[in-house]
Amino acid sequence: MGSKVLRWITVLGQGIAIGVANVIPGVSGGTMALIFGIYEKLISLLSDLFKASLSLLRLDFPESKRLLSEIPWGFLFVLGAGILVAPLAGAALIPDLLNSWPEHSRSLFFGLILGTIPIPWIRIKSRHASHVFILVVATALSFWIVGLPHTEISDPSLVAVFFAAALAICAMILPGVSGAFVLLVIGMYEPIFAAIDARNLPVVLVFALGAGVGLGSFAIVLKALLARAHDATMAALVGLMIGSLRALWPWLAADRSLQLPDSTQGLGPILALGALGLLISVGMTVLELKSKRTKIES
Repeated sequence: MGSKVLRWITVLGQGIAIGVANVIPGVSGGTMALIFGIYEKLISLLSDLFKASLSLLRLDFPESKRLLSEIPWGFLFVLGAGILVAPLAGAALIPDLLNSWPEHSRSLFFGLILGTIPIPWIRIKSRHASHVFILVVATALSFWIVGLPHTEISDPSLVAVFFAAALAICAMILPGVSGAFVLLVIGMYEPIFAAIDARNLPVVLVFALGAGVGLGSFAIVLKALLARAHDATMAALVGLMIGSLRALWPWLAADRSLQLPDSTQGLGPILALGALGLLISVGMTVLELKSKRTKIES
């Protein structure tokens, strides 16, 4: 009984971590899922859920019933609860922290992500030179994308909110490509999160609909890629994760270019937070390595 409760608490914690990551520009919920080792399970689940929904729309009830019966509903509900609760609770807090303490916040997140990069890489079943090439290309692509400047839209239409949600959710489940950052680039981050914070029901519902359509469609594509070219796809995902670290560099100019600190004043707390994040993530990596070694030996 105790182990089962602990397992569900762990799943809830993973959902909360994914949800928090999704509202931080430069951090992806997909990154957290990849680190926790539930990425492929989550993609398969989302793909099957979307296919079941399409079967219902086609009135293909036997196929829909088959797909729905294969979905681990307990895992979905607990993880989903954490994912949904986290951004609602942090919609007001996290943007304020990023605006008030940008260098400190980015330094902490930079350390957290940096130390966990080896985790998804060691999960590649058979690493070859071609995977390194894919990783380098994906890293360069992600590095360029997260360097794009931000735009601003003051009053987006509901149609714009729908397509912004569909686009952002695709990025949100890609490790290293932040859905929140995509919203920033297209100028939709502040108005959408202001609407969520104000509980603006029409905007929230349209955003949820767009996210659902985008999430299900892209999950089908990702599931097929992981099934047919698992190691190559994983290498690309790790590359996206590495390149996205550019968005978390503590010292960024207004045009997203990288800078060095212009003085040593106040540098200590920024570096300390980065070191704390790195220490936590390295600990997670060490635990993952020990777990993998134990499985091999057994």
